[in-house]
Amino acid sequence: MSHTEKTATDQDARSKSWLKKLGPGLITGAADDDPSGIATYSQAGAQFGFSMLWTVWLTYPLMVGIQVVSAKIGRVSGLGLSANMRRHYPAWLLHTIVGLLLIANTINIAADISAMANALELMIGGPTHWYAIGFGVISLLLQVFIPYRRYVRFLKWLTLALLAYVATMFVVHIPWTQVLINTLLPHLSWEPAYITTVVAVFGTTISPYLFFWQASQEVEDEEADPEETALKDAPDRASANFRRIKIDTYIGMAFSNLVAFFIILTTAVTLHLHGMTDIQTSAQAASALRPIAGEFAFWLFSAGIIGTGMLAIPVLAGSAAYAMAGAFDWRNSLELKPEAAKGFYGIIVISTLIGVGLCFTPIDPIKALFWSAVINGVISVPIMVVMMLMAARPDIMGEFVISFRLKVLGWLCTAVMAIAVCAMFWSLGK
Repeated sequence: MSHTEKTATDQDARSKSWLKKLGPGLITGAADDDPSGIATYSQAGAQFGFSMLWTVWLTYPLMVGIQVVSAKIGRVSGLGLSANMRRHYPAWLLHTIVGLLLIANTINIAADISAMANALELMIGGPTHWYAIGFGVISLLLQVFIPYRRYVRFLKWLTLALLAYVATMFVVHIPWTQVLINTLLPHLSWEPAYITTVVAVFGTTISPYLFFWQASQEVEDEEADPEETALKDAPDRASANFRRIKIDTYIGMAFSNLVAFFIILTTAVTLHLHGMTDIQTSAQAASALRPIAGEFAFWLFSAGIIGTGMLAIPVLAGSAAYAMAGAFDWRNSLELKPEAAKGFYGIIVISTLIGVGLCFTPIDPIKALFWSAVINGVISVPIMVVMMLMAARPDIMGEFVISFRLKVLGWLCTAVMAIAVCAMFWSLGK
């Protein structure tokens, strides 16, 4: 074999290996566009039209920065966020954050399962409660009984469900010149409703459960490969892993924000322009699309709700389980059998079943989701502050403390979220 042929073969092998490892960032980004997120983006587009499109371009770099930080903490230290917090920060802080995260994620699971059941009922008719049970049970069985390596491949394929929202742009008329103008030069407002919606978009896009999930998935990937170890103990492998994390996260967050952009855009050019501005759920948005954009757009939108829900539920339940297991030093891995990690799998089972059970109560899922968003907003800021402090500590990161550039981006994201939370409470008091 010639030198040129050998080089090409080596490059091809590296490319295949890189594509195989691509995942934590991609899955994290895709899971961000869950049915609850779809409802928020639909509401933004329906109520305010094109004037909300600018938010996506601002959330993207901020989201990339904070998710890269979380991924590096996991990959360098070999521990998830809560395990690192348990070792280096007060127990009361860790337990408060993890407890609130568990509550918020469980409420979010309930809202997502409800949205999926309603979407399926819209598509084929039938009993929504049975659909809710079915989605919850299927998600549980996949998480508990399929080993991580196979399960993560299933999650990667599920990310393709988000393409349904990109496809809708081919079935609705879009005035691209007007879209571009409003995206780059948006009409801003100080009205409480506008500010509340901006805060909701930021809170939906930059969510605490995503930090815990991506850090833990980096640990899962490392533990699933017997040749890998925490980068603190294998500095020679840092360059390749940091490059993978960067590309993986850039792609995953770009995917997430691109889909959010098209959801806002689709609802803006259909619902908003036809005077339908009061959208509360993703299923309601899909139903409202039917008479305006046609059957195909309706089916795409509805199918996307179900597909993204199947991706988001395990991420929500899994991130809560990783957080609880790290806080109490339980064994935790989706690669382990249930009997080897009873506490970890117990949290997944309990949070999912409670989520299903909430669908059978008189609790308003919209109000519940609102309070879930409030809890997420409140805990996101201290979590991000702790993450940024951890990422700069040599006793956690060794020689791989984050760069000045990443520090600036991470702290900027933290500051923006702090402002968003303050704005949220200000709007609640109006």
